[in-house]
Amino acid sequence: MKWFSTTILFFLFATCVASAQLYFPPNVGTTWEKVSNAELGWCAERVDSLTKLLSDSHTKGFIILKDGKIAYEQYFGDFLQTDNWYWASAGKSLTSVLIGIANQEGRLQLSDKSSKYLGEGFTSLTSEQEAKITVLHQLTMTSGLDDASGDPHCTLPECLKYKADPGSRWAYHTAPYTLLDGVISASTGMPINTYLATRVKSVTGMDGGYVKVDYNNIMVSTVRSAARFGLLMLNGGKWNETEVLSDKEYFRNSTTTSQNLNKSYGYLWWLNGKPSFMLPTLQFVFDGSLSPDAPADMYSALGKNDQIIDIIPSLNMVVVRFGDPASADGRELGVTFINEIWKQINALNCATSVAEIERLHKCNIQLSADHTSLTLQCSAINRNAFIDVINTRGEVVSTGGGVVSSSGDGVNKSSDVGQLGSVHAEVSVSGFASGVYLLRVRGSEQHVHKFVK
Repeated sequence: MKWFSTTILFFLFATCVASAQLYFPPNVGTTWEKVSNAELGWCAERVDSLTKLLSDSHTKGFIILKDGKIAYEQYFGDFLQTDNWYWASAGKSLTSVLIGIANQEGRLQLSDKSSKYLGEGFTSLTSEQEAKITVLHQLTMTSGLDDASGDPHCTLPECLKYKADPGSRWAYHTAPYTLLDGVISASTGMPINTYLATRVKSVTGMDGGYVKVDYNNIMVSTVRSAARFGLLMLNGGKWNETEVLSDKEYFRNSTTTSQNLNKSYGYLWWLNGKPSFMLPTLQFVFDGSLSPDAPADMYSALGKNDQIIDIIPSLNMVVVRFGDPASADGRELGVTFINEIWKQINALNCATSVAEIERLHKCNIQLSADHTSLTLQCSAINRNAFIDVINTRGEVVSTGGGVVSSSGDGVNKSSDVGQLGSVHAEVSVSGFASGVYLLRVRGSEQHVHKFVK
């Protein structure tokens, strides 16, 4: 698996004009216009490299839309174009759109108390505490409910405990999000699938729907259906000339920073190109953007096991990836994997030089088979770079720098340090408890990678 650089590097393809007319496929049938590699200025052998990355990372289906037309579409193994797959938490962004539609229809207001629709006592909080939680807090992951008190998916009152005042803490907590389904049903008088069908699917030709799994409602659909959703968003909430999400203020607010705690989060959308970001399970703010090699204006619907729907207005592009976890040992790679995909997309254009491609692929990390150490190899970064290991509480549990070797204490600094050059490091994690950690390299650039001990 590779690391990502903090250089934001992408190229406008030969036919890319941000204001280009978008194509919308028919709602019925499999007809969908395509655009060729030659029209895009893509090199065939570089497209093959993208295909190899996707195949090696357990992808089921992948599609790139350019101006609404299919630029790349590939399915792997026995997975077919007509097969459904789960969106996981990428479905949160679709729910956000449904909340926006209900809001524009006057069925709810974002400032409404959540208990107006969920009933008093939907949490184990006091009446005064619960009354402070609004629909907006659910949309922005700032409910203040404790995401670490037990099962973060559990929507029962006894699972929903006080952690902080609403709006004062950002935490990726699925249960308050899931309860938005109840908000939609109570405010519209329709089950969420009926509201989805009448307000979105009937207009866009999307297939699939929400499926109840334990506490969660999981969206499932074909890859092309997810691409249709991305195209709807790319066109500002309109399908061709038909308004779906016509409230432009809501659309703008949902795809820009929604609070000051996690600048890379909107209304259940992940935002690229922001000065800092937070990640699920971590109470830690990282400098830089989520995916530095992706376009800065990209916003994404992201789900467990590396489900991805990227919308990029500046390129008139939508990218969808469905599949199993991307790593060789069954771990999801999250924003790291998204960045790897964008390195490949950036390199597709024949005008991209070999030197520029090499710059995009300059760091590698490998977790040992017994999960006791990490090996890091980078080129063209500051050799005085410091390497931090961070736990889920945002605490730096190991730190060191330079060209290093294995040590029971973590990372040791070597005397071989300089300015820019190659860095080789072996980080011992043998003494760490099992769990999720982040490895951060701090130097002339910053890199972040998630790993599981």
